[in-house]
Amino acid sequence: MENKIQVVRKEALADTARTPGMTRKEAFASEQVWTGIVHTAPGMTSGWHHHGKYNSYVYLISGRSRLESGPGGGDVVEAEAGDFSFVPAHTIHREGNPGSETQVVVVFRVGVGEPVFNVDGPEGS
Repeated sequence: MENKIQVVRKEALADTARTPGMTRKEAFASEQVWTGIVHTAPGMTSGWHHHGKYNSYVYLISGRSRLESGPGGGDVVEAEAGDFSFVPAHTIHREGNPGSETQVVVVFRVGVGEPVFNVDGPEGS
């Protein structure tokens, strides 16, 4: 990154790694940080995935969120607009939108390596 303040306009956000059920748009990425915005349609649940060596910090702008993780997806956390969530590195999870409006979240990831790994399920988590 340059050594000056930058702005990425919403129309310039870049498409990035996809997980079924989610649309991710990247604002900034470096060797240690990824930040962007994610949209999930009402009633949709994403595919299982994890973020490798990245810790993920999530702010829910609109909609509702249901995060499933752990053996069989049995660990469940729900959030609503205005809430923050934390997903530790290597945590296999999926994100659902149980609400009636599009879920919009801002994500800030800190770590190294590839930021998204799609997997078949939560086994071994």
